[in-house]
Amino acid sequence: MRSSAAKVAFVGALMVFSFLYGFGARAWGWFPNSVIEQAWRQAKVVSPLHPPNFVKPRVYERQGARQIAPAKMQPGLTLVTSMWKGPEGWKPEVRLMDRSGQTVHKWRLDPRRLFPDSLDQRRIGRRYIHGSHLEPDGTLLVNFGQVGTVQVDACGRPQWRLAMRSHHSIERAEDGTYWIPGSSKTPRRTLPTHPDGVPGLDKPVYHEPIVHVSADGTVLDRLNVLDLLYANDLERYIAEAFQPQAKDKGPQTKDITHMNDVEPLSSSLADEYPLFNTGDLLVSLRNLDLVLVVDPDTRRVKWHADDPFLMQHDPDFLGNGWVGIFDNASDFTFRGTMLGGSRIVALQPHTDSVEVRFPTAQSDSFYTAAQGKWQQLSNGNMLLTESRTGRVIEVTPEGRTVWEWIIAPYSDQYVPAVTQATRYALTRTDIADWPCSSVDSTAAAQ
Repeated sequence: MRSSAAKVAFVGALMVFSFLYGFGARAWGWFPNSVIEQAWRQAKVVSPLHPPNFVKPRVYERQGARQIAPAKMQPGLTLVTSMWKGPEGWKPEVRLMDRSGQTVHKWRLDPRRLFPDSLDQRRIGRRYIHGSHLEPDGTLLVNFGQVGTVQVDACGRPQWRLAMRSHHSIERAEDGTYWIPGSSKTPRRTLPTHPDGVPGLDKPVYHEPIVHVSADGTVLDRLNVLDLLYANDLERYIAEAFQPQAKDKGPQTKDITHMNDVEPLSSSLADEYPLFNTGDLLVSLRNLDLVLVVDPDTRRVKWHADDPFLMQHDPDFLGNGWVGIFDNASDFTFRGTMLGGSRIVALQPHTDSVEVRFPTAQSDSFYTAAQGKWQQLSNGNMLLTESRTGRVIEVTPEGRTVWEWIIAPYSDQYVPAVTQATRYALTRTDIADWPCSSVDSTAAAQ
């Protein structure tokens, strides 16, 4: 009897020890946590039950480029950011392609190697490229969501990197500096301006700074978005956006603002905007359904709007006083059938005018519940990124599709998301002058 009791006690103690050691291994990274994590990541990649975060349900059966009306297309090459499979697996990649979909140049970038000192090494392999900007000489800037921003040359060799939590867009100002959305490393309850806690936000939340970066990667300034909201009496938009969740406890999310774009107003357009001045910033806060224009020097918000768009992305200064916005119009359906799909809406702040630029009665179905980018082209066309379906289209002002490109699928059921597509006024002759023009940049980047 004593022997049986001793065995039971031993087994019980072993179970308790195993549980405590397992908890410690997970919490503090003890052996064999890294081995288990690596195996789990690999299992998720190959298992259809756990597709990686960069793939979404497949909508279109076709793939590749379709030139529907080539004569009506805007000339140039299209820069596309997504994930592509290579010998070492799926990695973030930027491809510059012609209208036939043929790759003219590419940069294959590994965030683990570009940011070896990242505090997020456990998840960094799942991070994909959010924003990008290409210079005429092949210099490329990208940011990996919540990891950092890096500038590489045409060969993929890093020129500088900013190991701060940046995400979404990279917008170049005319003085050669850049504006980039940032994020705090961890959620916080306080700000220097609110040491006793941000009013109404009892739980820790992410604090997102608008970051001004020099041409060589030096941080010049930071504007905290929550500070801007409270200083300009706009905190009511937090209460409005999260009212059903509030119940005297505040929003039940850490991601209050979810900033996804910052664009400076150029001197060439400033005279066309009676309410604004050169250098004012156009900012999109997705989770508040809020777009605003702020003076980065005085921190004064000069204009804001929260209608007629939902979960919007990528507002742009279009000229003639207009601001164009990618309206995701996110609803509860798979393809946006409740609200009719995603749109491009234009607002003219000094007249309070509103126009729907896309879709029209001639337009094809278009919907991405999240992400999404757009570009007003010089010939009047629009380049639209339907991110969650891996699709890019060019449409005329009348809404007719003249060009389409769809990324190759990840599997029969899933497709990699395309985070951004941008048309650049480049030719194959221009690319031939770049270093590494005859090969891709994979080796150098890694």
